[in-house]
Amino acid sequence: VQLQASGGGLVQSGGSLRLSCAASGSPVDTYAVGWFRQAPGKQREGVSCVEKHDGPTYYDNAVKGRFTISRDKANNTVYLQMSDLKPEDTAVYYCATDGGYNGCCTGIGCYLLFGSWGQGTLVTVSS
Repeated sequence: VQLQASGGGLVQSGGSLRLSCAASGSPVDTYAVGWFRQAPGKQREGVSCVEKHDGPTYYDNAVKGRFTISRDKANNTVYLQMSDLKPEDTAVYYCATDGGYNGCCTGIGCYLLFGSWGQGTLVTVSS
């Protein structure tokens, strides 16, 4: 499977963006998909994840209530709707898959359980 993130950009504090993670090679509901971010000088952290086969969704505490992950099987895409953005949300955002094995996780170190990393998309939130 190959994943490609897109949709980043520059937005003011309090604004919204929707990121897209387009999958190719296999149906996007046959594995968990996670959204991760990495700010300069910081570790990559998992911010949200959706389990395979319409399973539950998970959010890191830093984004809970502001971000929403969803899966569109018809378009083989996973979205991350981001609202009430804050300057600390500024980072390169990536999506990745667990390959159908490990299931979801969030937070620091979670990225070690994920693969098929595509090119990230930069989100910049100005104050």
